[in-house]
Amino acid sequence: MGGFWADKTVVVTGGSGFLGSHVVAQLAARGCTRIVVPRRRDYDLTQGAAVERLYRDAKPDMLIHLAAVVGGIGANRDNPGSFFYQNLMMGTQLIEQARLHGLRKFVAIGTICAYPKFTPVPFREDDLWDGYPEETNAPYGLAKKMMLVQAQAYRQQYGTNVIFLLPVNLYGPRDNVHPHSSHVIPALIRKCLEARDAGASHIDVWGTGNASREFLYVDDATEGILLAAERYDSPDPVNLGSGMEITIRDLITLIARLCQFQGEIRYDATKPDGQPRRCLDVTRARERFGFTALTPFEDGLRRTIAWYESVRHAHPDGHVV
Repeated sequence: MGGFWADKTVVVTGGSGFLGSHVVAQLAARGCTRIVVPRRRDYDLTQGAAVERLYRDAKPDMLIHLAAVVGGIGANRDNPGSFFYQNLMMGTQLIEQARLHGLRKFVAIGTICAYPKFTPVPFREDDLWDGYPEETNAPYGLAKKMMLVQAQAYRQQYGTNVIFLLPVNLYGPRDNVHPHSSHVIPALIRKCLEARDAGASHIDVWGTGNASREFLYVDDATEGILLAAERYDSPDPVNLGSGMEITIRDLITLIARLCQFQGEIRYDATKPDGQPRRCLDVTRARERFGFTALTPFEDGLRRTIAWYESVRHAHPDGHVV
């Protein structure tokens, strides 16, 4: 692996974030010595001039685009315009400058939110255009999905080497646990631990608990992204997932048990569930570049809870990356 990465300069947008920090660490472990992590204060990736300057300054061989403005259902519902604009502009500008600078490879990270609301389970990549995404996260999902359109168009017209990956919901150490912007697993872990420590009789959670989700441990996601970067070269989008499915109700019960919270779980059915079901067909990733998720779900949850227990008192605002 070191031979592949040793001579490359790799830009990782979002490289200081949750997934990005794991990708950067693994790149270094695989022998990459020239890793560039652009910070927003230096390069506003929604601005064409700043993106052009990034390419000029870094002179990358490869760019892995992980940067995203994202959150859970509540954050998506409160910020549809800004989520759409910022995510759309980052992808558009970065791929355009990749073309202009002759970048050797661009790894675009999409989102499972790009799938139609009522996609048959398991989600297959060929289903991506068979309907409109779930309404609460459609602006974000569609903005990310435009990278696929651009990637395929640019590959066809200019020969630009862009691949497009669709990771399912991620979780793991260094995730965002802020109460206003976190996703379901870190939000539930924080809620259960705080309720346990306070001796609370119950916790309140959004929705009915009937929706289902699939989750991918961050180390597995990192492996999938880097395997695709090394081995995959095709216009076809590829799911990255574990192939498992769990209802939110069962997820909350499991997290509460692992966090040793024994109180009541109350569901607020006035709040949205989001997409009814999510579970991926992960055949293409296995067949095209040999990726299979290896982390058992309960093991990944235990590691995530242990990490958060170790850092949460030092970071009460939830910003722990």
